[in-house]
Amino acid sequence: MVERLDNFEKAIFAGEGQYDIPLLLPETADGLPTEWIPFNYAASSTARRDKGVHFFLDDYQFFRCWRDPERYTKLLSGFGCVLAPDFSTYVDMPMAAQIYSHYRKHWLGAYWQMHGIRVIPTISWSTPESYEWCFTGEPVGGVVAVSSVGCLRDKEATRRFLQGYDEMARRLDPSWVIFYGKVPQEIDWNIIRIQPHQDQMAERRKRKWAAEEAAAGSAK
Repeated sequence: MVERLDNFEKAIFAGEGQYDIPLLLPETADGLPTEWIPFNYAASSTARRDKGVHFFLDDYQFFRCWRDPERYTKLLSGFGCVLAPDFSTYVDMPMAAQIYSHYRKHWLGAYWQMHGIRVIPTISWSTPESYEWCFTGEPVGGVVAVSSVGCLRDKEATRRFLQGYDEMARRLDPSWVIFYGKVPQEIDWNIIRIQPHQDQMAERRKRKWAAEEAAAGSAK
């Protein structure tokens, strides 16, 4: 009898590698949403089928998905696509904690796929030592997602990010990369940009103001 620990009573998935990381199925770029919202806007969002949900947020914003997977699986099932949750793997975290973040990301991704949700793998890494496990469970040849936020703050961080990106490309050979954040000039192939939600809102406000000014001008 499996104890009620770490969601094991809900599902145990086929694992890969020495840490039994749950496997994720590959996805293509066909029919991907053009609008992406952060998870903390999901509950209040409308027209969900036309949107994708990303988790490029502080972990506390979406840790509830791990604590109560059934509740949030129901919420996310209404969206056209979700990215696997980006639990942190900071370079200054103990390696065991980084591996656990990777495991939780894959368990939730596999759980959502089991319930018919379209899930795009989110790839993250820290130091070269993380390459031993951070690509485990990821599908080869499909669409993946990557964030550069916080990863380009100085030359060393940028070098480490680009090194990991090249390793990801070599091992996973993705067809497309959904990219959140600034795209370094060294990366110039098959990129699908996700515009940060705050930038989307700013553009909408500008369009609204421009429309209001045009309407006011025509009324004179």
